[in-house]
Amino acid sequence: MDHIKRADRLGAITRILTATPNRLHGYAEFCELFGAAKSTISEDIDIIANSISRFAEGRVETIAGASGGVRFRPLPSKKRMRETLNGLCARLSQPGRLLPGGFVYTSDLTSESDAVWSIGEILAAEFYDVEPDVVLTMETKGIPIAMSVAQMLDVPLIIARRDSRAYEGSAVKINYIAGNGVDLETMALARRAVKSGQKALIIDDFMKGGGTLGGMVELMQEFQVKVVGIGVMIATAKSPVAKLNVRALMTIEELDEVGNRAIVRPSPYFAAKAELQ
Repeated sequence: MDHIKRADRLGAITRILTATPNRLHGYAEFCELFGAAKSTISEDIDIIANSISRFAEGRVETIAGASGGVRFRPLPSKKRMRETLNGLCARLSQPGRLLPGGFVYTSDLTSESDAVWSIGEILAAEFYDVEPDVVLTMETKGIPIAMSVAQMLDVPLIIARRDSRAYEGSAVKINYIAGNGVDLETMALARRAVKSGQKALIIDDFMKGGGTLGGMVELMQEFQVKVVGIGVMIATAKSPVAKLNVRALMTIEELDEVGNRAIVRPSPYFAAKAELQ
């Protein structure tokens, strides 16, 4: 193999790490790829880690041991979190977004890759330490956000359906009370989607009464899977956030039906993290 300059190695290693968030790469992988000694790769990793830390783009972690290696974890800075939260809240508070039943139109936002990436980055950072094996969401509006979080955590995304699909094989079905506390809904998940003993992180786009999130918790109990966290993009001010221990990115504080708009603000938890006044 031709000699590879350090600048080229640094660029390539940075690209590999940032393109695979939270994935552990062994040093041997880079040694073989670049034909370099472990000590050389170790020096490269130190340079990359210092650069990423300096510009607040995340954290490069080195894991010791035979099964160790190096991984990159996106961690939004307080400045970037403030910009993201303020931008999202401003858009969601625009007139014309208020829907019947106290819901807010978010589909345009959750179809934008930049917005979904930023939301996923902030939510995923809350759950690195609990090390979920899967991310679970309910079809369909929560899928883009849940997919982004799953990508950041480098784990599979599994999707609960309102009914089972023949192409997914046998499924487990449960009934749960919807957020209005009246309607009985059905939720189904393929038996092969998750294994007993695994850990699940639940992610959804919107929380009002908590019925759907509670249903997903019950569904995981049927699989003997431990729920290690719940995160949502937006919740109403009266949502049972504390009861379900939910991390909500934003909160609908009030509804302005005359102006056909909702007043959306960063949730107290994330406002404090971003040091918003």
